Amino acid sequence: MDRLTSLRVFREVVDAGSFTTAAARLGLSAPMASKHVAQLERSLGARLLNRSSRHLSLTEAGEAWYGQSAQALDLLDAAEASIGRKNEAPRGVLKVSAPVWCATPHFAEALAAYREACPEVLVDMHLENRKVDLAADGYDMALRATQDPSPALIARPLCRVQFHLVATPDLLARHGEPVLPADLARLGAIVPSYVNIDGLSLRGPGGRQSPLRLRPVLRSDDTTLTLHAVRAGMGMSFLPEWLVDDDLARGTLVRVVPDFQAPAVTLFAVYTSRQHMAPKLRSFIDFFIERMGPAAGAKM
Repeated sequence: MDRLTSLRVFREVVDAGSFTTAAARLGLSAPMASKHVAQLERSLGARLLNRSSRHLSLTEAGEAWYGQSAQALDLLDAAEASIGRKNEAPRGVLKVSAPVWCATPHFAEALAAYREACPEVLVDMHLENRKVDLAADGYDMALRATQDPSPALIARPLCRVQFHLVATPDLLARHGEPVLPADLARLGAIVPSYVNIDGLSLRGPGGRQSPLRLRPVLRSDDTTLTLHAVRAGMGMSFLPEWLVDDDLARGTLVRVVPDFQAPAVTLFAVYTSRQHMAPKLRSFIDFFIERMGPAAGAKM
């Protein structure tokens, strides 16, 4: 069997969490996909996957092999794309789902810069705080902030996003400024209706973890409404730094219990398959990784 094909099959099986799904993506039968992985294990002399009737998991050897082989395949794919498609300009409609809090001037500037670089791509941007089904809803990709991306999708990290617990100075003056997370219950909070934050903990001095207990005064599925409600003094809320950095700099909002912080999340570009990746999709992801990634040092 072709070694390179076996590597691709193994990567797809791990990403999909299923031989059947991986085989369908690659145009193979499930037994053939299983044979490719078995051949790879024989050639390496190590078991890469723990298999059961309902579950797949990587062995210790599998984790090490997946990390290095996936990186090698990504480099190979990028090299093939740069050679095979060097004369093919990105073009067409690119349908993208992104969180509502991407509606910032800096993100708009990034979109404008991408338009300058790839003028034949029409970005169809949908801002929504829900997890869309990429295939069923016809999306090319989604931007998702999470600490645990779906194993059924390909996820490339773009940047880290910090969320801050913020309120107006007037709200804190009226109710008393909390010192510890345990004091937060006396302040009302605007909480998201699209994600559960009940199990969230704040990290304090010395790495101490404190459970977060908020008293909701409003639930909202729209981050923009949440921001306006916080500015109106209705309550405090967790909001991404992309939205509140200017307010914090002006002093119209302040951080609540600033010595305690929620863990940052990673903003991923997620899509369904590495196979036959369209130039419009590849160009968009590569552009935003370069603009938003750690090396760029830019905040959106």
